[in-house]
Amino acid sequence: MSQNKRYFVTGIDTDAGKTLASAILTQQLKADYWKPIQAGEPTDSDQIRQLIDSSLVVHPEGVMLQHPMSPHAAARRENVQITADQFTLPETSNTLIIEGAGGLMVPFNAQGLVIDLAKQFEAEVILVSRNYLGSINHTLLSVAYLQTHNYPIKGIIFNGDPNEDTESFILQYTGLKCLGRIPMMDTITADTVNKQKITNL
Repeated sequence: MSQNKRYFVTGIDTDAGKTLASAILTQQLKADYWKPIQAGEPTDSDQIRQLIDSSLVVHPEGVMLQHPMSPHAAARRENVQITADQFTLPETSNTLIIEGAGGLMVPFNAQGLVIDLAKQFEAEVILVSRNYLGSINHTLLSVAYLQTHNYPIKGIIFNGDPNEDTESFILQYTGLKCLGRIPMMDTITADTVNKQKITNL
């Protein structure tokens, strides 16, 4: 794995498992972690710190919002103006895992979507898909948006109980690579995160 890679982790919905996937990727790649926009507490950065080696770097959030809702709505409530040009990538020579907020097309202001930041940061997109009724539709729509708008997609991580019919169709239809599968875990700890492997990066 070469250095100076940037991966933008996003999901087909808010609860797809972005933070867990980001923790596994950060731990496995010995990467840095960064959350550009955080809405609500506990923060994803705090969760990541509990799940990875203490020697790994978790950068301060770009924007901190108090309300656990879409960033554009939280910002409006808190009289915060969020603009794309206010985000500055953390300085690092290491691989950087960037975690989005909410699902793929969550807005951070009246015009901008969180996924826009992936292109701004020149990061490859890793899409987290969680198997549930409707996830094929949500995953294909997410991939279609990314491909139509020329985002570089590294691949898909499937999270939760496996579903061979769902996963094989998604991969065949999109032509994307499965980067790995995260099993359903009763408890999520640093030990269980360390045991997971994303094998196809």
